[in-house]
Amino acid sequence: METNEHTIDEANRWRLQTPGCAGWEHTARPGDPNKYLMISVDCHAQEPRGFISQRIDKKYRERMPRVVVDEKGVKFTVTDSGDKSRLLMNRDLEGEDFLRGKAGYTPEARLKDHARDGVDAEIIFPNKGLLVWATQDGEFAMAQCRAYNDWAWEFFGPYNERMSPMAAIAPADLEGAIAEIKRVAKMGFRGLALPCKPIYGPPDSRHPNYNLPLYDPMWAAIQDTGLPITYHISTGRDPRTARKDGGAVINYVCHSLSPTIEPIANMCASGVLERFPGLKFAAIECGIGWVPWALGAMDEAYRKHHMWVQPKLKMLPSEYFRQHGFVSFQEDPVGLELAASHGLVDNFLWANDYPHHEGSWPHSAQAIERQMGHLSDEQRAKILGLNAVRLFKFDPAVLRKPHPSILH
Repeated sequence: METNEHTIDEANRWRLQTPGCAGWEHTARPGDPNKYLMISVDCHAQEPRGFISQRIDKKYRERMPRVVVDEKGVKFTVTDSGDKSRLLMNRDLEGEDFLRGKAGYTPEARLKDHARDGVDAEIIFPNKGLLVWATQDGEFAMAQCRAYNDWAWEFFGPYNERMSPMAAIAPADLEGAIAEIKRVAKMGFRGLALPCKPIYGPPDSRHPNYNLPLYDPMWAAIQDTGLPITYHISTGRDPRTARKDGGAVINYVCHSLSPTIEPIANMCASGVLERFPGLKFAAIECGIGWVPWALGAMDEAYRKHHMWVQPKLKMLPSEYFRQHGFVSFQEDPVGLELAASHGLVDNFLWANDYPHHEGSWPHSAQAIERQMGHLSDEQRAKILGLNAVRLFKFDPAVLRKPHPSILH
């Protein structure tokens, strides 16, 4: 993909706006010898069609998520859970939006696209594969996860030093999940992707959640591997519940971003992190502006509802978050304004969300300059890359060297 300020379409021209980076010791600009180490902790694979069906047991193939067309020619996705969601891509895309949809299909293309955006390494989540959790049949979900993990490692494994997929895990099949956690750790995955709710569907008090001791064997297995946990938005339940007018905005804010608070509260308020102090987790793509409020709300509830909170914790929920939790964003100036004053610089992770429209690629430097001018050089360095090095155990020395495939 090649774009510049002369060819970029009008709908995306705002992405070029920047106050500049005068006075910055380092920058986010590609090619700058003083560029920050930049790790995007939220990127997405571009899986080929049928990639799971080709790898999964034949008995499951008729139940795989599929696209259907109704009598009016409208496309829908249909999943095993009964979800029937209108696809957001029922219209033709143009300009840079069209090019984003065509990006990221080969490792070599991804490396070149990231190099021109200043990104040194990426954490990769499913795209089509986000539907592996769209079922309440735990064994079926886990079978899809294993197939996805096999594909992801075949595709990205040789590039894992800077292009690292998260291994999909389906906690609804607890025994299968534990076995898969051990398997992917041996394969070399850097981290695990769990859905925001272990049982797919809207909130239901009859379904167990991550706060319950039921999942202690899984936490023990994860702690033994040393791998971090990630919770990506739009997993655990269907986020596309609003229809028509404003639906894209309503669904993104209310049904995709906001529910990611739930796994954070489950981890921080339940005693899980007290029983398993080696766990680290990150909520992905949900933004950061709400984090100071959520931490305060958890602490308030813990103090004022003390008569119901069990088990009693040795620390406040917010303190567990600061020791164990991370959250990622693409563009969130409000959250960055609050980062230092609320002591959260060490907990925030940056991402360009390549190649999705919600992200900043291929204009990440401008997006960073619009948001981070008030931060110190050290604070920017942590958020843009060093926190991710710490969480996902990248080797900065390797990342500082250009990958051979982008030199040709």
